Amino acid sequence: MFALAWKFIRFDRAKSVGIITAIVISIFLIGQQVGLLLFLMGLMGNLVGNANVKDNQIWVIESQTQNANTLTKIDIRYVQQLQSINGIEQAYPVVIGNAEAKFLDGNTASVQIIGSDAPDFVIGPNQSRIFQGNLNDLTLPEAVSVEFFNAKSWNTKLHLNKQIELNSKSAQVKLITKNAQAFGGNYVYTNLFNARYYGNIEPSKVSLIVLNINKQTNKQDVISNINSQYPNLRAWDAKALQKSTVKEILISSNMGMSFGTLVVFAMISGFFIIGLTLYSSALDRVKDYGTLKAIGANKSYVNRLLITQALLYALIGFSIAFLLLIGFSQGVKKSGLEINFSFEFISFLLGITLFISIGGSLFAVRKISKLEPASVF
Repeated sequence: MFALAWKFIRFDRAKSVGIITAIVISIFLIGQQVGLLLFLMGLMGNLVGNANVKDNQIWVIESQTQNANTLTKIDIRYVQQLQSINGIEQAYPVVIGNAEAKFLDGNTASVQIIGSDAPDFVIGPNQSRIFQGNLNDLTLPEAVSVEFFNAKSWNTKLHLNKQIELNSKSAQVKLITKNAQAFGGNYVYTNLFNARYYGNIEPSKVSLIVLNINKQTNKQDVISNINSQYPNLRAWDAKALQKSTVKEILISSNMGMSFGTLVVFAMISGFFIIGLTLYSSALDRVKDYGTLKAIGANKSYVNRLLITQALLYALIGFSIAFLLLIGFSQGVKKSGLEINFSFEFISFLLGITLFISIGGSLFAVRKISKLEPASVF
């Protein structure tokens, strides 16, 4: 079956090249768009993604907020009140403020100052995002972090011990993160005191509170307890808050709709281009299919032959498209755009390839299945 299908493919090279090219273009565009969307979704939730999140943690924020990137300040007295709840081991205040970074070469940039205290640094950055420096150095006076990939957008050189200004106050780079970018902003990590100092945040205010619960306590029970006792607060599982943040941004910006539309149109165009080309190819070889039926091949055999051709087209097209996607990802990686080719992502692309190729072949299958051998001689 595969040998005969391959023979048919080689016989009509022009149409075969056209079909494979359509698959490659469709899958490359879909992979590029979906990969970029997944990367941006990662940035949207990076406040949580960069943090040192543990399974026994609860994040508490202002009740009306469902986007971690737009936190409203809450009273610091809630830290002690929440820590007194049964099952809570420790409460960590976190502050987030805005600042203007100014460099010695005269360039400026808007940043978000994010602060939590050692040794836990619950808000991050986590160890996997540290490129240069030691996390404990953020405990030093004037110590802050910067993001490796921001050097290009800021048009300045970033290195350890670099002197900068934050809101016209002297600071020094003691840590360089990598892949800890923010969505539409720039994260600068430091300790709690420095964050208040540089972000001009009142001592009576915090942005969020991270709670550690003991192993014997049910997390959902504590979340429900906080939400019922404190109407001005809302407790979250950190990962749930991350998902809520991504959802809110996708809906408010229509970004999901934009990317989804591009993907759908790439699928539809690929489906019909491949389908019509396979249909045309089948018409060109209608005598061959009629001969197969005349010598005893049943309808099921001929249908499987057409679908096998489509499967071979799909595998060849997918392989080429995937190699192009890998090349694309390596090209943009240096600028900080990292596309993660997870098993789920690859499976999704392969499934789309099989759908548009084998689905498109049904045009030809329907035509040839009605073919009578006598009509072609």
